[in-house]
Amino acid sequence: MTSADILTPRLPSPLQEVTDDRFARHGVRLLLKRDDLIHPELIGNKWRKLVPNIEAAAGRPVLTFGGAYSNHLRATAAAGRLLGFPTVGVVRGEELAARPLNPSLARCVADGMRLHFVDRSTYRRKAEPQVLAGLLRAAGAEDAYVVPEGGSNAAAVRGCLALGAELRGQADVVGIACGTGGTLAGLAAGLGARQRAVGVPVLRGGFLAGEIQRLQAEAFGGRRGRWSLDERFHFGGYGRTTPELDAFAEDFEERHGMRVERLYVAKLLYGLVELAREGGLGRGGAVAAVLTA
Repeated sequence: MTSADILTPRLPSPLQEVTDDRFARHGVRLLLKRDDLIHPELIGNKWRKLVPNIEAAAGRPVLTFGGAYSNHLRATAAAGRLLGFPTVGVVRGEELAARPLNPSLARCVADGMRLHFVDRSTYRRKAEPQVLAGLLRAAGAEDAYVVPEGGSNAAAVRGCLALGAELRGQADVVGIACGTGGTLAGLAAGLGARQRAVGVPVLRGGFLAGEIQRLQAEAFGGRRGRWSLDERFHFGGYGRTTPELDAFAEDFEERHGMRVERLYVAKLLYGLVELAREGGLGRGGAVAAVLTA
């Protein structure tokens, strides 16, 4: 029995069409790809990216990285509890070690994750071989299988191929919010030749296109699928929101009777509404919004 069997995911995730006049008036049908319903603790792209890495770890401890409110850290800790393997979380911000744990990190600890806090300068260099080796020694995890921040590596990208395959032929455009880019890299590769993916980065910086190209090169040997990024809808960067975005999310919740996660999903949906208004989604077709949280 594989890890995927034990975790009993809901796959393929549901695809729901909703009526929304902000799309309909521009000749666009709106579909919601409910990856948020895959698993109650390994939600959405976290399940798709983590499971291939858990299989590769083959029971070894898993060490990974994240900030103080990282969804990826929580998902990794939950997977460790569910499947019985040790987890170590390297947390950005040495100063956090002396403070009470926030609810996100407290959940990680409750699920058995051992936390190791590092200063931000070291954290930025964590991918450098010497720095990584030092972090593994300091965390007492030299035998651990290392998963990058956000879970995005070649194994994760290949795991997200299935998301594109599930949407093949279902929509002209597929929209997804992007953090580290691994999900978009796999999604785009799995779509049909006439479909295109649009990523909405939730971080500032303009670095993500190069990272997605690197991930696709590692996973597939080169660029795959039709994809682009729209950098306008990060609302100040990761973990940030604004009254305008909150009001938009509340309105969407009232219209469609569903919860809208603020840090990823709300930014995606806001961006797609704007793209529909601008004509960027075309007319007479459908857009599928992937709800990853």
